[in-house]
Amino acid sequence: MLRNQPAPKQEKERKITFFTKEAIRCPICDASFRREELFSGRVNADDLTDELHRTYKPTHAFGEVYPLAYEVDVCPSCFYAAFRPDFQAMAQKTGDFQRERIPYRVEEVQRIFPGLDYQDPRRLLEGAASYYLALLCYDGASKEFSPTIKSALSSLRAAWLCNDLHRKAPNENWDYVAGLLYRKARYFYRLALELEQSGKEPYSSVRNLGPDTDKNYGHEGVLYMWSILELKYGPKDDHDQRRERLASAKIAVARMFGLGKKTKAKPGPLLEMARDLYDRLKAELQEPDDDDEA
Repeated sequence: MLRNQPAPKQEKERKITFFTKEAIRCPICDASFRREELFSGRVNADDLTDELHRTYKPTHAFGEVYPLAYEVDVCPSCFYAAFRPDFQAMAQKTGDFQRERIPYRVEEVQRIFPGLDYQDPRRLLEGAASYYLALLCYDGASKEFSPTIKSALSSLRAAWLCNDLHRKAPNENWDYVAGLLYRKARYFYRLALELEQSGKEPYSSVRNLGPDTDKNYGHEGVLYMWSILELKYGPKDDHDQRRERLASAKIAVARMFGLGKKTKAKPGPLLEMARDLYDRLKAELQEPDDDDEA
């Protein structure tokens, strides 16, 4: 008589995120939910794009992982959203505004990102939508929260994740949505620089100006991002205005790497990309090379 054989062990599910044990209470609608966070050691860093966006290689153990998808806290009930350090504090200052905008916020995000579910582990869809929701919520924030630069970051990161959605579903028009978000990012980066320079809304207190999560490129990164977004996504219908803005971008980029030495304030990768951007701006402006000018 054959003995019963033990059942084969099932492979343990390889999770990439976990939900915190302690529940969070939404300061806007009082709903309770748990924050989702990324386990460490789940990503394999790849190249850095010309937009300072860190890409990641899929791994055999965990597949594709998008660290950006978990940076914004989102209430699954009223869709109030903000970067983690601002989630509670901003609600205390803008609670009435955020509550009044619940119907608008829900309708607006579901119009672009249908079928959202923030109770289960986030998909790429929820990751992209979280930044769009943050963009809507920072619209009512006071200058102490640096809403303009955070709107720029939210627009840019949402565009990156929409590009990822487009690669997965090329017939769903995510590239069109990404284009709209890039143009919003260009507008907000330009406005953030103007407000910073005038002292009306400084962003020096922002903990991480990114633009991605892997490295903080600081004020120089903001200048670089405005310049490259102006080049790639700036309006082209007014030729003179475009030349004026690209010329300003070229001057800003030249000042950024003109010191010639790599320092902590101006990391090497940013300098290298700034030099390449400078050449691209000169080509767009149809200006001669520096050697030709000598």
